[in-house]
Amino acid sequence: MAALLLHSTNGRSPAVNLREALLRGLAPDRGLYLPEKFPNLAPAEIAAFARLPYPEIARRVLSKFTEGVMDGNELAAICRDAYDFDVPLETVYNRVHVLRLDRGPTASFKDFAARLMARLMGRFLQADRRQLTVLTATSGDTGSAVAHAFHSVPGIRVLVLFPFAEVSPRQRKLMTTLGDNVRTVAVDGKFDDCQDMVKRAFADPALGTIPLSSANSINIGRLLPQSVYYFYAASRMAQSGEPTVFSVPSGNFGDMMGAVVARQMGLPVRKIIAPVNDNDAFPRFLASGHYEKIFPSRNSLSNAMNVGHPSNLARLVAVYGGWMDESGHIHRAPDLAAMRRDLFSSSVSDERTRATICDAWRKYRLLLEPHGAVAWRGFLDWQEHESPHGSPAVILETAHPAKFPEEIEKTLGLSPEVPPAISAAENLPEDYDRLDADYEKFKAYLLARHA
Repeated sequence: MAALLLHSTNGRSPAVNLREALLRGLAPDRGLYLPEKFPNLAPAEIAAFARLPYPEIARRVLSKFTEGVMDGNELAAICRDAYDFDVPLETVYNRVHVLRLDRGPTASFKDFAARLMARLMGRFLQADRRQLTVLTATSGDTGSAVAHAFHSVPGIRVLVLFPFAEVSPRQRKLMTTLGDNVRTVAVDGKFDDCQDMVKRAFADPALGTIPLSSANSINIGRLLPQSVYYFYAASRMAQSGEPTVFSVPSGNFGDMMGAVVARQMGLPVRKIIAPVNDNDAFPRFLASGHYEKIFPSRNSLSNAMNVGHPSNLARLVAVYGGWMDESGHIHRAPDLAAMRRDLFSSSVSDERTRATICDAWRKYRLLLEPHGAVAWRGFLDWQEHESPHGSPAVILETAHPAKFPEEIEKTLGLSPEVPPAISAAENLPEDYDRLDADYEKFKAYLLARHA
């Protein structure tokens, strides 16, 4: 069967298969890869997921994208190896659930994509006998998930940039204590500075001799695995064919785009709620139709969401028939009426985040960290805006509360249990470099490391 093709959101690069899109990360025209046509899962295929374990659901969903580039048995083995941890779905009340995506090796939802990406890229590179440098910017959890997933993978170097003042000590230690093929760089700036330097590096002819790819959500390899847990959650709590509400805490909008991918593939979805923190460019855009990125990005408790210009909005705009370039300029407007029908977004301040952590614990003994609290508050905002009519709802908890012990202790007066992966890194020696938020200095650093 012919391989599915992906095109750039900027429309000025040739279409490629998943293998090439995965290894390139960013398209040559600086656009983001998106399937020319989303593969479809029939209702009967989706209904069968209720009886299947997570790795098998992942194989069935992802095989729609890997046909023609990877053997089905090999994909099945990769999925079993990548997803060897629990994916708890907790009932909070009535038909409202929390999906805990924090049981992987770095206690973050980003383990789901990073572990599969690392295995796919490793297989492709091994077959081609190629070397690659994976260049990644992180606002919190991406860096540690990518570092752990790609640690010791042959043929791959990993370089992670993070804003020094905006990640928690535990988030930092999960990526600065590995060594081997993983190197981390603390940037004296914001996440947007880190992301901008990564994007500029991909488009810089002076770096053309360095084979680069990305593990940020600009890489299509991040989005596709993240579509799987929406199918999984719906299969566990919705009746066959019943539409589900999902609330997804949103920063760079990669996780939310996983829900969009699932819906485009045929999953019945009533509403995708994409709450943000004080970086409120998206809810303002959804309300007004005018997009204005936030620069510099605003620092909030939910630090992994401190993104002033979400890269994945270019993909979302493209799904709705528009064209947004990498700078945030909209050349062709999307169908805003359809976006407003399908999506809801609100901005959740730090004050409301803390109040939500308290309220969820007091009412339901539900322990949320700041990102999950934003998702929960966004769901409540949507309920005030639109009657839920008893629809099944899933709120995503994307990081373990133990990653934010100071905030949990200050807000609730208790100390969350620390997962083994985090406690193991606590006392390991850290090793990382420091750079200013200056692209020319970063380029010199890259060239020196690849000399």
